Amino acid sequence: MGFYSRLNHAWLQSDSMLCVGLDPDPAKFPETLRGGARDIETFCKQIIDVTGDLVCAFKPQIAYFSAVGAEQQLENICAYIREQFPDVVLILDAKRGDIGDTAKLYAREAFVRYGADAVTVNPYLGTDSLEPFLSALGKGTIILCRTSNTGSSEFQSLETESEPLYLRVARTAVEQWRAIGECALVVGATYPGELAAVREIVGNMPILVPGIGAQGGDIAAVVRAGRDENNRGLIINSSRAILYADSSKTFAASARKVALETRDAINAANSAR
Repeated sequence: MGFYSRLNHAWLQSDSMLCVGLDPDPAKFPETLRGGARDIETFCKQIIDVTGDLVCAFKPQIAYFSAVGAEQQLENICAYIREQFPDVVLILDAKRGDIGDTAKLYAREAFVRYGADAVTVNPYLGTDSLEPFLSALGKGTIILCRTSNTGSSEFQSLETESEPLYLRVARTAVEQWRAIGECALVVGATYPGELAAVREIVGNMPILVPGIGAQGGDIAAVVRAGRDENNRGLIINSSRAILYADSSKTFAASARKVALETRDAINAANSAR
């Protein structure tokens, strides 16, 4: 089953477009879970257990693991997601961008070492930097397009041939990259107008949307702007608002409560016409 098929199955099976981002920061853990890499794994697995039935995807952010030497724990967490929630899509948030053999090794890291269904990548180096990811059979390549950070306009909004660069990225995804492999785009929740413009270009291509929750993106605006003609098409990510809803020993129950509220808010917005 390819990435698009897996994602469609996940949307239908879960009745959800929510993605939980796994960005484990031990400084925000309950005090009983601040002992090191093993506690990172324990924390993430508890979050996975209480939210796995509410989501279409999990998105571990590799930097939170590699910065503290917890790559083995990330491997274990990815394996846990695949075993315990096989219908949920696993996205490795790595934002890779390089060429040649280095790009091939990054693709191998994402798809073989971590067993991800998809990985986020940076298109700045051009098509040849994306090909090792796009050519991976059955895997998804999620390409940065219009990101949610404050400084994103510095380059992404530059005019290129009478349109902003981010729209050129979206157009290239449709006209060129999709012919190589199964791809999607990243568009931040903080720019619903730009999200609507990207959706108009890419049709039913999936869009990963970070920026709700702690970053302040409006769920209803995101759904209105970004849903496809099947009233799906979005992977709406929330990380900190769910992970750190509570720093006490009841953190898992609090995380489930916020995830459920977020899932329900997405579905309510999607039901509105």
